[in-house]
Amino acid sequence: MCGIIGYVGARPCRDILFQGLRKLEYRGYDSAGLSIIRDGQFELLHSVGNLDNLEEILHRVGNGGTMGIAHTRWATHGRPSTENAHPHTDCTGRFAIVLNGIVENYMSLRAMLRAEGHEFTSETDAEVVAHLIERAYAGSLRDAVVAAYRQMEGHFTYCAITTDEPDLIVGVRKETPLVVGLGKDENFLASAIPAFMAETRTVLFPEDGQVVVITRDTVELYTLDGDPVPCEWTHVDWDEEAAEKGGYETFMLKEIHEQPTSLADTLAERIGPDGGISLDGLELAPEAIKALKQVLIVACGTSYHAGLVGKYALERWARVPVEVEVASEFRYRDPVIGEDTLCIAISQSGETADTLAAMRLARSAGARVLAVTNIVGSQATREADGVLFTRAGLEIGVAATKTFLTQELAVLLLALNFAEVRGTLSEEQVRAYTEELRRIPGLLDHYFASGAAAEVEDVARKYSGSRFFLCLGRNLGLPVALEGALKLKEISYIPTDAYAAGEMKHGPIALLEEGSPVLVVATDSFVYDKLISNVQEVKARGALIIAVASEGNENIAGMADDVLWVPKTDEMLAPLVAIVPLQLFAYYTAKAKGEKVDQPRNLAKTVTVE
Repeated sequence: MCGIIGYVGARPCRDILFQGLRKLEYRGYDSAGLSIIRDGQFELLHSVGNLDNLEEILHRVGNGGTMGIAHTRWATHGRPSTENAHPHTDCTGRFAIVLNGIVENYMSLRAMLRAEGHEFTSETDAEVVAHLIERAYAGSLRDAVVAAYRQMEGHFTYCAITTDEPDLIVGVRKETPLVVGLGKDENFLASAIPAFMAETRTVLFPEDGQVVVITRDTVELYTLDGDPVPCEWTHVDWDEEAAEKGGYETFMLKEIHEQPTSLADTLAERIGPDGGISLDGLELAPEAIKALKQVLIVACGTSYHAGLVGKYALERWARVPVEVEVASEFRYRDPVIGEDTLCIAISQSGETADTLAAMRLARSAGARVLAVTNIVGSQATREADGVLFTRAGLEIGVAATKTFLTQELAVLLLALNFAEVRGTLSEEQVRAYTEELRRIPGLLDHYFASGAAAEVEDVARKYSGSRFFLCLGRNLGLPVALEGALKLKEISYIPTDAYAAGEMKHGPIALLEEGSPVLVVATDSFVYDKLISNVQEVKARGALIIAVASEGNENIAGMADDVLWVPKTDEMLAPLVAIVPLQLFAYYTAKAKGEKVDQPRNLAKTVTVE
């Protein structure tokens, strides 16, 4: 999610690079830095925090250099610090790189490089790239960048410069963004168009595995084998706000479509070659996991719904009792917990006041505390015994989308890890689940590419005039129904109730009348037949059924008025796909009503007060 920009041209580039970072700050604000070549040497500058801090010390770098790279960081490996800020350099100080993404095999690469005598100065995965380039360099930066690329696993974009060839920048991408900007007597590389939109709107979009070499006067594109590739230039006429949204109408829609990448980032290097789970940062010894008698999950809002997914997974896979508590209520309880209890606190920001208070109460009662959060260095990470980071990147839309999906994935990974350690699932069972988890980002990529979002939009417009919605689900479908209802309430302002489908006849069924729309999470599961009985009860009252169902389920099509199809996957992993059409349904319902989905009324992104 980090932001990168490179410039080579005729003008002094310090301020050009900094202003480019300003346009990319939405991609990360943990730390920032730049590297400029002047008089045959690097001038490096790093700072912690947002770009205001970098601006305060920008004068320390002279404004004479006309070529450089810059970076604003969203921390994944290593805390926010000046040592971990990009650009990173090699042992000789001749090479500098900036990277967006994750190098999954960085630990083995680092071990190899250390054995050869390389010394590292940061905790990041990205620093290995500078050393790999140094190791491979034999007079051609392009060849060294390719050699490094061939040794790396993961998904990433990086740009490199060297004092040995001070007139060019080389960039390459693998499953993360890289764009080229063509100027007059100058050229740009960046992770997003807004970085250079004030200077040029003529752009090139390299493909995965294509190597870009830019100088002041030329832009060249090559395959990894060194074959030239024709440059196909595009003129963009977006305004700057649209550019920051990547061409999407809103940040929320952009972030919904970013979910496959966020899931891939959260999975990265956490599933080993043998299919086992590796979760750094838990600070839980195997003996402590085996000794657990109880797990307590505390969270608020969307994070609470992710916690419910964790409850089902931990109980079924790891065979440990789990309670999920709304943090604002738990903090005023007198809970019966102790040293054999693990408290899992889920908070997107790591700053949610009620969740922090619940963590402190659990610790005071003797429990160990694990934080699941998206923000490195947040208060939750400082107060917890261990941390499991989601890697959703920055989320600007107030209504959570990709942060919820990565929280779901995080608790599923945690449950599999506990099951593995406790021996409640066999190695073969764990491997089967992890192989299926690896498929999920691709399934969602295909879902979006198939035009499914347009189909959801058509259904949403059909029901956008409704005065009320009821959302139903059973078992793992219940957290999905709860989250889908919350999205509708948050951004469309339509009153929506979510209920366990089996409880519907204990009250909510009284709300139904002819034409009432009912959203039903009906993905394949062992409770599917029970759910269908509830659907029949609803239909008998004249309600209209909108079903979220697994592809290939012909049964549901005969009883639902509309079906929102999702990719077929294991029932325990179904929440990862089932929530997406409900996010889209809420989004397009709100848009049909003319609402501002990125800034819903009365809501804030992070609730830091009680």
